[in-house]
Amino acid sequence: MQQSIKYRIAVLLMPAIFLGLLPFCLPFAASVQAQQPTGSIPTVTGTPRGPYISVNLDVDFVNVRSGPSEYFYPKIGILMRGQSAPALGRSPDGAWIQVYYLGVPGNTGWIYAPNVSLISSGFLPIIEPPPTPTPPATPTINPTLEAAYLQPQTPTRFPTFTPHAPLENLVFSDNTDATSRIPLGLIVLSLGVVGAFIAIISFLRGR
Repeated sequence: MQQSIKYRIAVLLMPAIFLGLLPFCLPFAASVQAQQPTGSIPTVTGTPRGPYISVNLDVDFVNVRSGPSEYFYPKIGILMRGQSAPALGRSPDGAWIQVYYLGVPGNTGWIYAPNVSLISSGFLPIIEPPPTPTPPATPTINPTLEAAYLQPQTPTRFPTFTPHAPLENLVFSDNTDATSRIPLGLIVLSLGVVGAFIAIISFLRGR
């Protein structure tokens, strides 16, 4: 009987004890929450960027090819004006730069060097060009099928050339008698004298 009474008294006193100790616990909890770490915080630093290229601003875009030549290697993509890409190496002649180009076989491509600006702290390694792609096989026509559609043509002979008769040289002969012919200069001189004489007479009669 006495134990049950003591148990009831303890149950009734527990809320009072909790409420009495609560003011002493609040400052301790606040001080724990406001505590700042005293250790040093490590500084996050980025990884230095390696060599890269940037497309020149005076071009709209540049072609990315599978090798360092515009004649022997196909185009596999483009880079737009101002776009950049990591640089991996140079061709042996230095005219082309190999770049990292995601989404193509090997994730690499080649760009003509004068169209881009290279930002690098050192020399790029020399990279040997990849083998040129094998050209597609040239289709051949079956000779039997070709002969069935092509009609044979019989060659025709040109007419035989016949040379013309030789031309005769015309010879002009002077049949006039030299003694009976009056010189042309004498006739002209006589006419001039007669004309002058008539002109003098007309002038004198006019006065």
